Amino acid sequence: MNLESVSFMSEKLPSNKFENDDSNLNTEDNDYKNLITKLKDISNTIFLLGKTTSI
Repeated sequence: MNLESVSFMSEKLPSNKFENDDSNLNTEDNDYKNLITKLKDISNTIFLLGKTTSI
């Protein structure tokens, strides 16, 4: 059997791994941005509640 003509799936894994890493980074970046937005909203709500209870 000639092994030079055999194609293995593991040969394709590194490029797929890099693509998956990029996708994970994009997802993590979006998750971080969404978290910051939600924290700002929570902070504003707490500020407004503080103003209404101190009147």
